[in-house]
Amino acid sequence: MKKLLLFLFGAFLLSANVSAQVLVPLTVCINYDEQPVTNGNPKTPITVPKVYIDDYTLLFETNHPEYVLYIKDENDNVVYSTVISSIQTQVVLPSTLSGNYEINLVMGNWLFNGWINL
Repeated sequence: MKKLLLFLFGAFLLSANVSAQVLVPLTVCINYDEQPVTNGNPKTPITVPKVYIDDYTLLFETNHPEYVLYIKDENDNVVYSTVISSIQTQVVLPSTLSGNYEINLVMGNWLFNGWINL
C-alpha cells in the first residue's frame, strides 16, 4: 500500500511539472501601420486570440486566423518575426532571447499585443 501511494504521489509531482503553460494576456487595437480595408466599424466584435507560453514555445488554439508575429525588445526593435498560418498551433521562439519582450500579433487592421518573459 505504501508503494502504491508513493508511486501515485510521484506521478502527481511529475505531471504537475510537465506543463507550465501560462496564458499571455493580450489587448486589441487598430493597426495603424496597415491601410484600412473597409469603411466603418465591424459588425461583430473582434475575438482576442488565446495564446499560451510554455518555456520558449507559443501555443495557439486550433482554428485561428493567420497572424504575423512580431517579438520586440524593450527598445521597440523587432528581434523575431514570422507568419503563423491558420493551421499552426505552436511557434518555438529562439532560445537566444532572454528578458521581457512585447508580443504583437497582426491580423489585417487588428493588432493584438502583450508582454512575455523569456
